[in-house]
Amino acid sequence: MPLLAWILYKQYSPFHRPARALNKFVTNHRGSGDTATPLPTPPIPPPTGGPGSLAIGLQIPWSIALHGGTPLVSERGTARIQAVGANGALTTIATIAGVSGTGEGGLLGIAVRDNYLYAYFTAGAENRIERYPLSGTGTGGRLGAAQTLLRGIPSGSNHNGGRIAFGPDGMLYAATGDAGASSHSQDLGSLGGKILRLTPDGRVPADNPFSGSYVYSYGHRNVQGLAWAGDGSLYAAEFGQNTWDELNQIKAGGNYGWPVVEGKANNSKYIDPLQQWATSDASPSGIAISSGNLYIANLRGERLRKVPLSATGTASEFYVKEYGRLRDVVAAPDGRLYVLTNNTDGRGTPKSGDDRLLSVPVL
Repeated sequence: MPLLAWILYKQYSPFHRPARALNKFVTNHRGSGDTATPLPTPPIPPPTGGPGSLAIGLQIPWSIALHGGTPLVSERGTARIQAVGANGALTTIATIAGVSGTGEGGLLGIAVRDNYLYAYFTAGAENRIERYPLSGTGTGGRLGAAQTLLRGIPSGSNHNGGRIAFGPDGMLYAATGDAGASSHSQDLGSLGGKILRLTPDGRVPADNPFSGSYVYSYGHRNVQGLAWAGDGSLYAAEFGQNTWDELNQIKAGGNYGWPVVEGKANNSKYIDPLQQWATSDASPSGIAISSGNLYIANLRGERLRKVPLSATGTASEFYVKEYGRLRDVVAAPDGRLYVLTNNTDGRGTPKSGDDRLLSVPVL
């Protein structure tokens, strides 16, 4: 080794320093402490590109839908549809007429398909589903005249359900709540406490499990999450009352037990949830499936929960108490997840910038 190189190596390499200097080097790179101990196995580094805010300043946001690559967000109280621009700017592309309601009512779920925007909202004594021709792109999108698809879904100050989504079969599914009257859930003549299935223009599909009825499954208390796996299986997240919140796999014609049972009943008359959580740890709202995992946005639990589809009795938790209440999650076009916070609804503790649309890595 040349003399100059050897001198520099002796001076700057920690492995050629006296033992005391070496111990100081190890301690400083461990983080803190005065006693040199073996370095632990390094933790797995966080995913590339951590959470970031795509938009801030939303007012009681409820649902995310994608129009091309542009996120559209519904605001429950203002009845606005906000388009999120590339720079995070919010553009109101429409204000849905006829929206009313107190408590948990208002403009709830939205979905986009085949140049229509679909909306589920509270209109006085009922919840209804409408669709609107959607023209333009990005923040230049505009809605045409309303077409009512379904009326008469029970409404209340709480338990309005509200999630709508298109399944792989091309049908529109709508999650409804019991509107505070638990008797609706077991009544096949009521649209409350159900998962409904409609054609895109609002008719009853001929292959629904109950002839002439929109009802696809029943015995629900308040479903707010719907998502499909690659094999076509439908999953739903459901609010319990005081004991158990649920993750269910939905079967056509299935009875999920409410109000007779909450959580797992081990009764052949009812379909048990795949997994249940204490209500203080969950309040599961929107759900999404990506990369073989199901992601659940939790309100009271203030966390994003991941459930592997290969092991639906297990779960991991992320961002616990970091962003507050989480209302919705969808798979984003760039392979990440869009997550909607919900801290301005009177139940959360808003921070500066709330509410916000987050972009997070698939964990």
